[in-house]
Amino acid sequence: MENCIFCKIIRGEIPSKKVFEDEQILVVEDVSPQAPLHLLFLPKKHFENCLDMTINNEAVVGFILRKAGEIAKELGYAESGFRVVQNNGAGAGQSVFHIHFHLLAGREFAWPPG
Repeated sequence: MENCIFCKIIRGEIPSKKVFEDEQILVVEDVSPQAPLHLLFLPKKHFENCLDMTINNEAVVGFILRKAGEIAKELGYAESGFRVVQNNGAGAGQSVFHIHFHLLAGREFAWPPG
């Protein structure tokens, strides 16, 4: 999508602090962190949220979850715990309509969230 801020970050039109990149995803530091560790996992293929997914998108979501665990472990957050979040729609807190996952760690999290 031409005007999608995450697509612009993926294309390199907006600078970001990259943590990981391959042909499927880009992982960047969140510009407004809500925890000591707050990363965004962005699929390079644009789709709005999980309601917009097809069977062709399933593999990238599994890869993102595995990569989130690997990064949390590499950065020393596996033992203390971490959270992976994906919001669907404005009412759930989605503000950028390009599916993405948040990896949050380094502080206590409440339940229920929100």
